Amino acid sequence: MPSTLPGVPDIDEQLAADVLEQLGVVEERLRASVATSDDMVRWTGRHLMDAGGKRVRPMLVLLAASLGDIKAESVIEAAVLVELTHLASLYHDDVMDSAPTRRGTDSAHALWGNNVAILTGDFLFARASALSARIGTSAVREHSETFERLCLGQLHETVGPTAEDDHFAHYISVLSDKTASLLALAGSLGASLGGGPEGSAEVLRRYGEKIGVAFQLADDVLDLESDASTSGKTPGIDLREGVPTMPTLLVRRRAAEKQDARSLDMVARLDGDLSSDAALDELVSLLREDPALEETRELAQRTADEAVQILAELPAGPVRDALTAFTRTLVERKS
Repeated sequence: MPSTLPGVPDIDEQLAADVLEQLGVVEERLRASVATSDDMVRWTGRHLMDAGGKRVRPMLVLLAASLGDIKAESVIEAAVLVELTHLASLYHDDVMDSAPTRRGTDSAHALWGNNVAILTGDFLFARASALSARIGTSAVREHSETFERLCLGQLHETVGPTAEDDHFAHYISVLSDKTASLLALAGSLGASLGGGPEGSAEVLRRYGEKIGVAFQLADDVLDLESDASTSGKTPGIDLREGVPTMPTLLVRRRAAEKQDARSLDMVARLDGDLSSDAALDELVSLLREDPALEETRELAQRTADEAVQILAELPAGPVRDALTAFTRTLVERKS
């Protein structure tokens, strides 16, 4: 029978019920984890949490843990740990990108300034670190390595590729560090702490690395195709902020190789003034009709297919089927 697990259709009914139940526990623990007597942080620390979110990373922890014991206390703590780390990184990312909104609401730095937003992110990282310490030394090591990769990914995105770097390889490495590393942590911790079959933690780690890249490539498509009223994100906001995406890299490569008028015009627009809504809308419209958008969609799908191939190393059954459905959901989502 179809499940009621949000965004993941047609999976085992009992598995869906178990994951939903534990997601409710995770949500309660998330709010408890940022509880503090400090009047300021009480509001800033909950700002993005209260704005909602898909809880993709906790869901992956729980699905991976379903190979063993999804209700283990350390599994719940791991699910909270990965979401706190994700939320902390969003506070920092919005400052770096000067993003005015996040999840359909004002970003923290727009409300309270850069310093408060950065320090709130640090506060959430600290609370996440306390959780990893409670889980054990292995979790501390994996979490610290992931934190390092998050920082390096943001650094490399900010600095950009060198003259010797392949721009596409550089971009994929940024996606791997900024997005995939945390999904890899979610899969690995869920399988290991849930007591899954031998080798399953490594399989889920590799799966998380692959699906994280596919997830972000799909996000590149959504950045152009999204409806602001449903996604909470203005279409083309990455263009305005000058953030590289796969479609824009493909357009730039085509312009360099073919020197065709359309591609050269789009590159000029990419490098021009996009501060006005009219200029941004025109460029978004051009990119929506450009082959680069479909190329990016196909690349996201191929990468997701590779993630599903990794899942074939897990025992056949409801959990593997659910993870496969979860994969398709991440790359085919509309918001």
